[in-house]
Amino acid sequence: MNPLVTPDIGLVFWTTVSFAVLFFLLAKFAWKPIMGALDDRERFIEDALSKAEAAKEEMSRLTNENEVLIKQARLERDAILQEAKKVKDQIIAEAKEAAHKEGARQIELARIDIHNQKAIAMADVKNQVAALSLEIAEKVLRKQFEDQGKQDALVADLLKEVKL
Repeated sequence: MNPLVTPDIGLVFWTTVSFAVLFFLLAKFAWKPIMGALDDRERFIEDALSKAEAAKEEMSRLTNENEVLIKQARLERDAILQEAKKVKDQIIAEAKEAAHKEGARQIELARIDIHNQKAIAMADVKNQVAALSLEIAEKVLRKQFEDQGKQDALVADLLKEVKL
């Protein structure tokens, strides 16, 4: 048998003694700094996690505030657009009414102008008809009164018709 595979009492004793010395040295000098570093690391991780959680809550709060602000902005935008539409419709209605009134006024002015032009034309036609009538009557009378006997007969007939 191999002596390395089968432990004898001396080997076990010296292995135990060296383990105990190593354990004592590690406990005396290494365990406290290692445990302190692990505790520091654990506190750092917990602190980082709490900060991350606080940041997450802050982001959630800011997101909610942003959503509220966006909703308010949308409502204000809708109100402004609605008001602008009302103003636009009002301006269009006023413009249509003003155009209608102006059109009616222009039509009335045109009617008055047409009536005046018609009256002027009718007066002109009457004047021309009167002038033509007088001219025709004058020519007829001249033709008829060329003879002195006919004139005397006409005057006598007219005197008989007129009763004094």
